Amino acid sequence: MTTKPVDPSAWATMLSCYVRPPPMQENSAPSFSCPIPLVRTDEIQIAHGGGGRLTQDLIDRVFAPAFSNPALDARHDGALLPGSGAARIAVTTDSHVVSPLVFKGGDIGCLAVHGTLNDLAMCGARPQWLSAAFILEEGLPMATLEGVVKSMASAAREAGVSIVTGDTKVVERGKGDGLYVVTTGIGIVEHGRVVAPSSIRAGDVILLSGDIGRHGMAILAQREGLAFESPIESDTALLWPAVESLLRAGVDVHCLRDLTRGGLATAVIELAEAAGLAAWLDEERIPVTESVRGACELLGLDPCYVANEGRFVAVVPESDAERALGILAGAAPGGPPSRIGAFRAGPQQTTLRSVVGVERILDRLSGEQLPRIC
Repeated sequence: MTTKPVDPSAWATMLSCYVRPPPMQENSAPSFSCPIPLVRTDEIQIAHGGGGRLTQDLIDRVFAPAFSNPALDARHDGALLPGSGAARIAVTTDSHVVSPLVFKGGDIGCLAVHGTLNDLAMCGARPQWLSAAFILEEGLPMATLEGVVKSMASAAREAGVSIVTGDTKVVERGKGDGLYVVTTGIGIVEHGRVVAPSSIRAGDVILLSGDIGRHGMAILAQREGLAFESPIESDTALLWPAVESLLRAGVDVHCLRDLTRGGLATAVIELAEAAGLAAWLDEERIPVTESVRGACELLGLDPCYVANEGRFVAVVPESDAERALGILAGAAPGGPPSRIGAFRAGPQQTTLRSVVGVERILDRLSGEQLPRIC
């Protein structure tokens, strides 16, 4: 693996935590600072959007008390609403601020479609319709916007959904960073299962659809000008085809979760807390490509916390695990899939057994490991 020289001042933005000495004054004692945000702050920090401790605190402190209702309180990837007959409606919304707008393997356009439709898929819902709102910065090249819109249209066609409504706003030059996209997705749940954290039971098995860490590392490499011997491309992809294959085969899917902000570790932590169970993961069974592993080691990042945009975990009973793995092997992107852990009765915590056999408790990140990756 080879890398392009990087300005040393840029390394601080690439590491999850660093210690930096401030300018020394005559006769003053040295002091140090670490930019890990406090759990409770009076101002919005970049880490409030990272999917870690500050994100959870923001939800608990501000949004959940103000908007509390049964659909929201489930804290799933989308809300399940009553529909006509046996069918139910699933709805989800997502905002996209990824930087750069175009990266290896995708752009903000296809990412907006994939991310929103994947949240519907995690509810067990067939995606049907999308809305799209654009916040544009004055001075954005028209060619850039046209490229993003074409990418969105192509991804929507591939998924078999229609973008049926939208909105456009323009902000002054220097106040919008080019382009933001906000999408809402609506899907139909055609089966009677409750695919949600509340359905997880002790003894359930955790299946991982494919290798992890590609999207976050692709964004970081592009943003910071890093070049690796094996280029890393984003894994952004549609997940509904794989989910549909599981449901059609009659696999008793208890829960699904895509591994976006905060990565695999944060997703499993959230599921364990929501289910009131302990989760156990085996690091040796978690697939990571050599290029992603090497990049993470170089930058001091843990691939279990790096974002993905085309990977998910499926929680199924032990009796369905092997059959589900066989189905995912033929349907899920980024395979082969792997059985990486299980849920057990016990304290609501997640434990990882390392490749050398040492177990450690996983926790939400305190800071922002990779800002603006989706």
